[in-house]
Amino acid sequence: MRVYLRKPERADAREFVRASKASVEMHRPWVFPPLSDRGFEDYLNRIQNSRHAGYFVCRKSDDALVGVVNLSEIVRGALQGAFVGYWGVDGMCGKGLMTEGLALAVDEAFEGLGLHRLEINIQPANTRSIALVDRLGFRKEGFSPKYLQINGVWCDHERWAVTKEEWPGAKGIVATLPSNHSSPSK
Repeated sequence: MRVYLRKPERADAREFVRASKASVEMHRPWVFPPLSDRGFEDYLNRIQNSRHAGYFVCRKSDDALVGVVNLSEIVRGALQGAFVGYWGVDGMCGKGLMTEGLALAVDEAFEGLGLHRLEINIQPANTRSIALVDRLGFRKEGFSPKYLQINGVWCDHERWAVTKEEWPGAKGIVATLPSNHSSPSK
């Protein structure tokens, strides 16, 4: 593994905002991460809630921010599930780093948080993100018209999911990836 996960901290505001601003062109229209210190503070407050978890994907060689993975609307009880969202930092894409990072976050969700099912919703035209989750072994469950409101527009999404029983684990995923694979970013 060339990456690791860590929890975001208040001291990360400058790097996070810089990376978000530098990645705007790549992210649009798929995701709208915070672009200000206040937005980052709101993000930190949200992931402190027991229904949310957030992780930075960082490169081991220099601790650089590679991307972000979030678990949202964590439901306990009979479901034990969550929604997954993620995005990569411009300049870090195409190297397989987010593939490794997302795999680690799925491991954490299943092993560390004790979840059973994860769902990722992706706009159909976001082919790079669809390729990433397909490569990781998520299965396409269906299509949801006008599923999420993104930047004021109701957008169609494909629904992808994986359960703990289906998941081979991050080490198993990374071991099976070709050495020249490229990693899309949401």
